[in-house]
Amino acid sequence: MNIKLNNGIFIPPIGMGGWSQKKDQILMALDAGYRLLDTAAQYGNEEEFGAALSESVVSRDDIFLTTKLWTDDIRRRRTRDAFQESLERLKTDYIDLYLIHWPAEGYEDAWLEMEELYKEKKIRAIGVSNFEIKHFEGLKTRGASILPAVNQIEIHPYFRNNEVVEYCKSKGILSEAWCPLGGPNNMESNDEQIIKISKKYSKTPQQVILRWHFQRDIITIPKTSRIERMKENISIFDFSLNADEFEAIDNLEMGKRIGADPNNFDF
Repeated sequence: MNIKLNNGIFIPPIGMGGWSQKKDQILMALDAGYRLLDTAAQYGNEEEFGAALSESVVSRDDIFLTTKLWTDDIRRRRTRDAFQESLERLKTDYIDLYLIHWPAEGYEDAWLEMEELYKEKKIRAIGVSNFEIKHFEGLKTRGASILPAVNQIEIHPYFRNNEVVEYCKSKGILSEAWCPLGGPNNMESNDEQIIKISKKYSKTPQQVILRWHFQRDIITIPKTSRIERMKENISIFDFSLNADEFEAIDNLEMGKRIGADPNNFDF
């Protein structure tokens, strides 16, 4: 069920979103069967992940660990130092996927440093987050020699981000959705079209949305701290949306971002 990245390694199709997660929730997710874990230096909880990795009975080799390079470190040209600090907090000697968190000024040089870390085998795959098409072109102009494996971006039924998703697909870059279930008020989960489909399959609206992502070839990292929801979120492989249902969810597009605009952010 794992998905092959453009450098030949495999990534699970669903992971645990790491924002604000503590050690107990991370261990819970691993016990529930999650193998893709996503965090970031900016989340301030890499130590929690490190503690969970140390305590878990799951082998480190079976876990796909993602973390990210924050904007301040990009601007201050601290890519290598920031990476080493993440390794120490995570209590590991390699990262499976290291991402540029946002395309801050200097991201092109940061990418070249990440290429070196990748060549040194300290990272199994390198990628980006919140990149628009122009940011990929910036890497090319700067002389990047390695294609990003992943672009982690905002994607949900009310914001399909289709232009960027299709661009990435054409280049062999995998799209990964943060906030895949939509806004904090569960607006999309309460949409009558999604509820109708969920009742047909005896699934939750959230499971329907995650299945829609999966059928778009998009990896998801939904965030929850509840064990029952963790189990639900990875139980989407025993049903499939038909063409009409898939299109009905596609048609919910509103161009409605929840997060910051990658073309105009101030952090």
